[in-house]
Amino acid sequence: MKKAFFLLLGLGLLVVALYQILVYYDNSFPYGRMRETPAVKPLEQPILPMPKQSIPVSGGEDRFKSVSGQELEPPFALQNKESIGRGKSVYRIYCLQCHGPGHDGKGTVGQSFQPLPTDLRSPAVQEKQPGSLFKTISYGLPNGRQPPLQNTIRAEDRWKAVAYIKSLDPRPGQD
Repeated sequence: MKKAFFLLLGLGLLVVALYQILVYYDNSFPYGRMRETPAVKPLEQPILPMPKQSIPVSGGEDRFKSVSGQELEPPFALQNKESIGRGKSVYRIYCLQCHGPGHDGKGTVGQSFQPLPTDLRSPAVQEKQPGSLFKTISYGLPNGRQPPLQNTIRAEDRWKAVAYIKSLDPRPGQD
């Protein structure tokens, strides 16, 4: 019984000693003091007033959503080499995993989909209006076949991805 008492007493003293060491460390060293960071007490200073018209009420994604893909026009010439180059980079980052390096819908991730992702060189894709492709990239396709990327890719880069897709040579003999 005495052994258990002294063991518990020793553990209690150890816990108190460790607590005192932590308090000393927290009070003596200037770094690592979380309670003094601005993130902990963000409202100690008054909130700055918001300038008028700082919240957009027009433009943005609404201008793309409100018109059909047939009416939607790219903000630059799709044949621009720099835009196509940037579109290729966007494709490699966001599209390659599903549509594949050959643009045929046989990417590593796309192999798990049934049906496979769309062949981007097929006449069905190449004959689409640029605005329709932009809307498909932006807002996706039903049943999750194409995820919406409006919140993932900036609008300008989505247009550049369209420029890259339209620059691909159509695959012969397919519908």
